[in-house]
This record gives sequence, structure tokens and C-alpha cells, in this order.
Amino acid sequence: MVFTFGTPLSYGIFREPFSEAFGISPVALSTVFSVMLFTFFIGSGAIGVLGVRLPARGILLACAATTGFIAPALYVVESYVGLLVVFGLLGLALGTAFVLVASVVPRWFVRRRGAATGLIFVGNGLGLFIFPPLWQVALDTYSVEYAFVLVIGSTAAAFLLAGLVCKRPDWVEQSTASVSDMVEWTVGLAGSRRFQYLFVGMGLAFAWYHLLAAFAVDLFQARGLTAVGASTAFGLIGGVSIVSRIASGYLADRIGSRQAFLGSLAGSAVGIALLVAPQTSLIVVGIVLVGLGLGGCATLYIPLLLEVYPPEMDSAIVGIFNIAAGIGSLAMPPLGTASIAYTEGYTAALGLTCAVILGGLWLVIAGTRSMGAVGG
Repeated sequence: MVFTFGTPLSYGIFREPFSEAFGISPVALSTVFSVMLFTFFIGSGAIGVLGVRLPARGILLACAATTGFIAPALYVVESYVGLLVVFGLLGLALGTAFVLVASVVPRWFVRRRGAATGLIFVGNGLGLFIFPPLWQVALDTYSVEYAFVLVIGSTAAAFLLAGLVCKRPDWVEQSTASVSDMVEWTVGLAGSRRFQYLFVGMGLAFAWYHLLAAFAVDLFQARGLTAVGASTAFGLIGGVSIVSRIASGYLADRIGSRQAFLGSLAGSAVGIALLVAPQTSLIVVGIVLVGLGLGGCATLYIPLLLEVYPPEMDSAIVGIFNIAAGIGSLAMPPLGTASIAYTEGYTAALGLTCAVILGGLWLVIAGTRSMGAVGG
């Protein structure tokens, strides 16, 4: 889990060194990272839906092979199209590994599912904390090509280890649906008003962070931090989220996944609003609140969805809602970059980020009202 979200959400750090190395404008390069996020969420979501009957181990080993194959690719890629292919494959491998681990591990637990999910998502938070400064140091120390080999090669090794140990429990019910059954089930699900609210709401509940990631490092530099300091401050959001990933899981076991998830989302909105202020003390408080909210949202959406939908459809459910997050993430990097370029400031971008959070909050509330199990 450390190696899943860390790289795709560090794309704000890639922009300048990759732009210089490949001679591509930052705005055009942001579309490459949009494609990475698109495949991370939407491509892997489709694999999750179709792979609900496939062994988790085999899919994770395929992710390891893919990341190992593209690790040295930047030594031969020179064009914009080549970067699109490399980052598209990278996003697909990283997202698929996330879907499998995130959907399989909670099935080993019933009574303490929230706490167990929080613990496994600590790896996810560590990635958000470690990878921004890691990528910054690697790109400052080595060439773009060699830095890519080091980090993505390490990712391939981690996925190989995960593939050797990760499987669904032998005692849980597993879906026996065929591909046509899965397609029919998904189409039927899409007609539900609850699903429509949750699909859009969950998409917005994650889109705000993709929007923030597009300009957070530049924002912190504009507040007076160095490049390494700004990337560390951005990574601190992920670091703080580690605490809330554990705490929110235990809290969800006590008060319910719905209440804990909504509280996390509301806290994120308050934190984003505080980042508008230039005072360092308020920015620090904002970073802490955003990190706490991010950890709760990222951890609790899976227990929440497994309460709403049949748990035997584990990777399919996580995959479908990954698609929702992917649709939002596709537009976020160019939107964030363009809003800053147009206004020559960060207030509009922060206001847009806050509005996205509040929209997601309202829709998830509507979609989980009178929550009960739904077969679909």
C-alpha cells in the first residue's frame, strides 16, 4: 500500500523536472498526469469489476511485472505520446494493486473491520508522506530517467512481495458471477438513485485532494518555503493522515462508518479554508486538519461501501467507486493549473477545492440516508 498512492499523487513535483527533460510545457504535461490518474482509478476500477472471480495473487504479480517493465522506459521514450503510454501503464498497475489489497484485506475481518482497514491504510498514508520528498530528492540528485528507475523498480519489488502473500480468505463467500452477470449487475446498479448519489459523491470526496495536489507544492513555495520544504509540507498531509487512518478505523467501529466518514470530509473542508491565510500558524493547522480528514476519508469509504453493498462483490464495489474517483481526477490537474495561471494566485483554486468537498459531503449524506444493505 505504501507504493500505490504515493507516486500518482506526487505529480505536482514531476512537472518542472519532466518539463525541462522532455521539452513539454507544464500545462501539456499535466494532461499526462491526468491520464495516469485516469488509469489509476478508472482502468483499475474496470479490472476490479471484471476480476472479482480471479485470484488476487495472479493480478498482483501482473502488476509487479508491468511496473518492472516500464521502470527503465524513460531511457527510450522521448515524446509526449511515449510519456502518455508509460504513465498510463504505471497508473493502471498502481491502481490495480490498490484495488486488490484494499478490497481483499478487510474481508479477513468482520467485528473489527474498521480498525483493520485503518491499519492496512497506514501504508497508504506512509506513501503520501514519504513519496513527495522522496521524488523531490531523487529528481534533484539524479537524472529524471535514473530517478524513475530507482523508485518504480522498488515499486515492482514491493508488488512482487505482495503478490506472494495476498489472497482472499478460504472461508468467505466468493462471487461466482460470469462476466456477463457482472455487466448486468453493474448496469442494474447504475439505475439506483442511491448509487447515483454515492457515485458522484464519492468521486467528489476524492477529487478535492487531486485538485490540491496539483498546486499544493507551488502554494507552499509561494508562502516562503524552499522546494524541498514545500514538498515535505505537502508530504506532511499524508503523514498526519497516518494517525487518522488508525484512529478513524477504531472510531468507525464505535460510532459507525457513515458518521466517521462525514466528519472526516467536513474537517478537510475547514483545513482547506485555513490554507487561504498567509500566516504560518494557520497553514500548519490547515495541513493538520486536511491530513486528518484525508486519512479518515481514504480509510472509511471501503467499510462504508461494504455495509451498503454485498461484501462478496468486494473488488467489484471498490473498482466501481474507483471509477468515480478517476472521473474527477481526470479533470483536476489541468483545472488546478489553469485556475492558478488565469488568476495568478491560489485563492480561487482553494475556493474551488473547498466547494468540491462540500458537494461530495452533501451527496454522500443523501446517498447514505437510511442506510441498509442493498443487493443490486
